[in-house]
Amino acid sequence: MEKYDDKVILENKELNIWEAMIPMIFLIILLFFNVFYVFGDDALGGSNQFILLLSGAVAAIVGFYNKVSYKKMIDKVADNFKSTTGAILILLMVGALAGTWLLSGIIPTMIYYGLKILNPTIFLPATVIICAIISLATGSSWTTSATVGIALIGIGDAMGISMAMTAGAVISGAYFGDKMSPLSDTTNLASAMAGADLFDHIKYMTYTTVPSILITIVIFTVIGFTQETVGQTDTSSILNSIEGSFNINIALFLVPGIVIYMIIKKTKPLIALLIGSLLGGVFAVIFQPGIVSSVSGIDGELTGISAYKGVMNALTTDIAIVTENEQLNDLFTAGGMKGMLGTIWLIMTAMVFGGVMEAIGALSRISKALLSMAKSTFGLFASAVSSCLALNLTASDQYLSIVVSGKMYKDAFKERDLAPENLSRTLEDAGTVTSVLIPWNTCGAYQAGVLGVSVGEYFIYAIFNYISPFMTLLFAMAKIKIKRISSTSSIYKE
Repeated sequence: MEKYDDKVILENKELNIWEAMIPMIFLIILLFFNVFYVFGDDALGGSNQFILLLSGAVAAIVGFYNKVSYKKMIDKVADNFKSTTGAILILLMVGALAGTWLLSGIIPTMIYYGLKILNPTIFLPATVIICAIISLATGSSWTTSATVGIALIGIGDAMGISMAMTAGAVISGAYFGDKMSPLSDTTNLASAMAGADLFDHIKYMTYTTVPSILITIVIFTVIGFTQETVGQTDTSSILNSIEGSFNINIALFLVPGIVIYMIIKKTKPLIALLIGSLLGGVFAVIFQPGIVSSVSGIDGELTGISAYKGVMNALTTDIAIVTENEQLNDLFTAGGMKGMLGTIWLIMTAMVFGGVMEAIGALSRISKALLSMAKSTFGLFASAVSSCLALNLTASDQYLSIVVSGKMYKDAFKERDLAPENLSRTLEDAGTVTSVLIPWNTCGAYQAGVLGVSVGEYFIYAIFNYISPFMTLLFAMAKIKIKRISSTSSIYKE
């Protein structure tokens, strides 16, 4: 986990709330126009990225007006770029992993056995549970999406289940595990920023998190029983097509098993994904030599040169495996590292906007304005939730949302006699899980890029993620499990 405890929150005393909001209002209006009236789903092809840069320019103009130096803004943007280095490298490795796991038959094998084992009716709730378990064990929603998430998208698509629904189920389960795992960086960060013990923080989160995930599972169960899906008769032709195109072998599960084991043993995700990508290439040569030769573009039997070129193509650029089934042809494509460049571009432009907003003091000013409106205990919780959401929108990074809100509200919660677990839980309920609901946030950009489903499409199905902040507000309003510092009981009662 990166250390954010000593992060400086930049302030500008001259900035007023309306000046702080000008770049945000500009961004929202232009993005709304761009997505809903002009480009639609193609907005992430570049136009949204340019709007983020324009919004950063508007923020810079506000900064110049308030005597903020150009160097200060550029330095903050550079700091933001530095903070996303790990995320960008992980994205590149995810693209490489997806390519070699397709080439080797790992993803097709996972889809093949998934179609045999998972019933379409229970597929969506099962997806939530599977991803929750994997993410809880690894502490990483990103790793979960990049491994089992990709396979589950393929299984659902083959069953005739909307990719948006499956993506929502994957994300819901993945963020439950990420939020609750002691191995998760956000779990450790939220407890550290609030000054709470890690395991007290996790215990206190169960009060809001368990009801949220149970509601999510119930809703997906209802959806599963009410929607039309492909039956067993129809999936048999898909299974035959997969068998006819790939060498399906249970041994291929060894690679994802190794990657998940490495993450559980606290291997850095970047290292685990790199090893997973390379193992995928090795297994491709062993189990799918004909496909490797075809992807290499070199005619004849597989040789050392064609094996190298085929695996390298899968790691770095677009590949497509043609089968007898047209539905599978759309599914069995991968973009390699090249396919992740659009997402990386989005993250970089978001960091420009977020960096300038922080440098001019806008983020600090918005948080202070929200804090000033907290006149009651419930108002304080609502203000903290609003701050996390606002920072996910403006700073485009869940870590900044947790860090800035944590620092802003730590003393305020203490002054109201509220134990730090209240704040740490709120930071997770509103900061960690909502980041994936914002297209230009690093988490939203990542999940959309990895799962191949835009945020706008999966938003409504990421049920756990938007229930969570409402759940924490409900508990605050009803004064349920609100721990007081001075109370002899762990539960506050009025």
